Amino acid sequence: AMPVLAMMSMVACKHEPPAAPIDPGGGGGGGGSTNPCHPDTVYFERDILPILVSNCTMSGCHGGSSPAEGIDLTNHALLMAADVVRPYDLGRDLFEAITENDPDKLMPPPPRPRLTTEQVDLIERWIMQGAQNNNCGGGPCDTLNVTYSGTIAPVVQQRCIGCHSGASPQAGLNLGSWSVLNALAADGRLSASINHAPGAPAMPPSGPKLPECNIRQFMLWIEAGAPNN
Repeated sequence: AMPVLAMMSMVACKHEPPAAPIDPGGGGGGGGSTNPCHPDTVYFERDILPILVSNCTMSGCHGGSSPAEGIDLTNHALLMAADVVRPYDLGRDLFEAITENDPDKLMPPPPRPRLTTEQVDLIERWIMQGAQNNNCGGGPCDTLNVTYSGTIAPVVQQRCIGCHSGASPQAGLNLGSWSVLNALAADGRLSASINHAPGAPAMPPSGPKLPECNIRQFMLWIEAGAPNN
């Protein structure tokens, strides 16, 4: 049962990507409010949507104006309407596709890397927790201690590396390299993309912008000269 992934096997990555979940925050500038995220709960907006957006929703796949096979994975309502996920059921198309051993049915399709064990585990736990449209939000947004290694690189790893890595990265940009990201910051392309400026290639290319906290952190890092700190 896998029309869900046949779609992706024919399309190259269009932009953008994931890794371990990060707290998108949303509070004030580096305040001390209590993090409302429960450690045992997997949140769709924080943990699952970034994985889907970066691996499944690029143009020609399950996002954009003409999603493959009519399956749009750019938000929870569309995901559930596609009936590729059902609460407490690991037998639906999405989970089968990401755990498939047949390269013709696997999602993401080769030669793109398959999801990590941690990402698959997150999706499995989310489904078995009811596949809810949930988010914890409201946690502190650290804008006082923004660094490349501790702040920017984890977001890039989570949101961008799925497309911008490997032997043939999208647009020829391997964002696993600080020097590449620094050059994009210096010429204004990084700021334009994360802010979805008119005429700039949006990052992420499908769905909403990065969380406001992450955008603020990127902008502070860029204004500081995008250091390798």
